[in-house]
Amino acid sequence: MIIQQAFTGSGKMLKGGLHCHTTRSDGRGTPEEVIRLHYEKGYDFLAITDHRNYNFKTYAPDIPVTIIPGMEFDNHIEGGKGFRTFHTVCIGPAKEDGNGYEQDQRLESGKAKDQYEYQAYLDDIHAKGNLTIYCHPEWSSTPARYFENMQGNFAMEICNSGCAYEYDMDCDAAYWDEILGQGKRIYGVAADDGHRMYQHCNGWVMVNAENNINSILAALKDGKFYSSCGPEIYNFYVEDGIAVVECSEVDRIRFHCAKHPTRIERAEDGGTITRAERDLRNKNGDLEYMYIRASVVDKNGKIAWTNPIFFE
Repeated sequence: MIIQQAFTGSGKMLKGGLHCHTTRSDGRGTPEEVIRLHYEKGYDFLAITDHRNYNFKTYAPDIPVTIIPGMEFDNHIEGGKGFRTFHTVCIGPAKEDGNGYEQDQRLESGKAKDQYEYQAYLDDIHAKGNLTIYCHPEWSSTPARYFENMQGNFAMEICNSGCAYEYDMDCDAAYWDEILGQGKRIYGVAADDGHRMYQHCNGWVMVNAENNINSILAALKDGKFYSSCGPEIYNFYVEDGIAVVECSEVDRIRFHCAKHPTRIERAEDGGTITRAERDLRNKNGDLEYMYIRASVVDKNGKIAWTNPIFFE
């Protein structure tokens, strides 16, 4: 049996936000207001990722939400007509654990014309001990070919609820399978990118970790999480060539791989389902895919996504 890393062990999974803004940049809520709102919505941890303004502080020390150090870095791609940009969420350890940034350190926007020039910024972020997430590719007008060769991103945003609400973009894993299908390993996260208060707390990760910064970062880096805008996923594994998903009550369960159209198991007669199976073997009994991932969709159209199980 191959169990996706998020579902090993029996501890409580932590609910977390990895991308939000406050009045420290262009958000509408103060850091304290944003932290309190996330606590009210059941979050265990939160990264305050204001634009090019690094943060370590909690701002609400009486609220038991673990603050993950971080910021969002941006780069407008010059040339041609229209708009393209690279945005990267950076999250890292405490200062004493090797984070190379300072509280309130402000950076200038990047000036790279393509992903290869932008790599120097990523290399510097990684050298400072931070993990990186590639943000909202649809909103950024960057199909996979614009960012697929960036090195060192542990994840990309597969849902950005702020972009989904305001622009109907970055709703459901755009370009993820295109990159996975090249044999590249990159995890997928749901996030808010909340600026206005109503944009917060609509997309999150559920992480198999202890509630401290280093454990959360290690679990994220290792893919020990799933992402959601509503439904819960309880297990995802492959046994004897059969992929199995167990989840809360949903309308349909989907299996995704770059080498075939989406396979869907649907509830019957207006009901719900909580489990689905998919045979991944070819006619010779061999696994014919490099990876498999799953997503579940409830009756309101809310989605949750597993990270992939890789076979190669």
